[in-house]
Amino acid sequence: MKAALFHGKEDLRVEEVPEPRPGPGQVKLRNAFAGICGSDLHFFFHPESLPFDLDQPHPLTGATLPQILGHEFSGTVVEVGEGVTDVKVGDLGAVYPLAVSCGRCGACRKGLPFSCRLMGSLGSNVEGGGLSEFTVCDASKLHVLPDGVDLRMGALVEPMAVGWHAVARSGVAPGGSALIAGAGPIGIGAWFAFKARGVERVLVSEPSADRRALMTALGARVVDPVGEDLAAAVAELTDGDGVDAAVDAAGAGAAVASAVAALAPGGRLVVAALHEQSMEFQPTQLMMGEREVVGAVGYRPEEFDAVIAAMADGVYDTTGWVQERSLEGVVDALHALRGGVGGKILLRLG
Repeated sequence: MKAALFHGKEDLRVEEVPEPRPGPGQVKLRNAFAGICGSDLHFFFHPESLPFDLDQPHPLTGATLPQILGHEFSGTVVEVGEGVTDVKVGDLGAVYPLAVSCGRCGACRKGLPFSCRLMGSLGSNVEGGGLSEFTVCDASKLHVLPDGVDLRMGALVEPMAVGWHAVARSGVAPGGSALIAGAGPIGIGAWFAFKARGVERVLVSEPSADRRALMTALGARVVDPVGEDLAAAVAELTDGDGVDAAVDAAGAGAAVASAVAALAPGGRLVVAALHEQSMEFQPTQLMMGEREVVGAVGYRPEEFDAVIAAMADGVYDTTGWVQERSLEGVVDALHALRGGVGGKILLRLG
């Protein structure tokens, strides 16, 4: 089968590899679509920044280079392994890619497997990944898609779940207000998640004109934090009170600083983006307003299901921000995303 194999920094090749077979408790998928996200950009352009050594076998999975990338994907079950009863051939599903964690560390004991230093995910440090024609995974990791949610939408469940989890961490109530810093896929996911939770007063801050146009087409209120007055836009949205919650989906220090300044007293900022650079920060803003800053990484299985249910209810609209390319175009897609292309790129696999 064809697969996109990562061999090292800026070295990703579409090659022929052996087709996998499912073991006990596993299913084999004919992959349909796979998305590319910020993690894949880190793999390709800055593997030295990853929290694990790709040149050494993973302590729990044994995976090492070359590695098939892709952790946002969907597919059709074509074979089931011994003991699988809850999934059948022909089912369409989205894959929950977190495969292993140590189960012993402080993060695991607190139910935070994405914070485990030994966490292993398909498409990064577990054998196999979504950027291939076939993949095997544990049957328990396949979330079957209901009628009305197709495989193209299924590949978006994972990135939309990241935004969903960030919004859940914000604690904002229906009827509240929010600011999203950054209109990449995670920012888009957060916007849909706020809508699903009954939060209609949402402002999206994004310096890219192309991304602002995408959000405007979806019906969002947008502001250019560079060329316009963000504070004034927040004041207009909230009658001068400030937003109840903010989500950092930008990964830039300026976005964090402006988001904290936009919070109402008692408000909460959720950092859901990777930051490659440190930043200066004035903590007095937190103290004087009793504001909070929390992190959000990954998602929970029930949040995967919540996103799928919201998709079935018609909450998510992919018009204008999702584009498709072939697997052979994966390297060009990585460079396009690094260059700031708006929206989401899905690779067609079958």
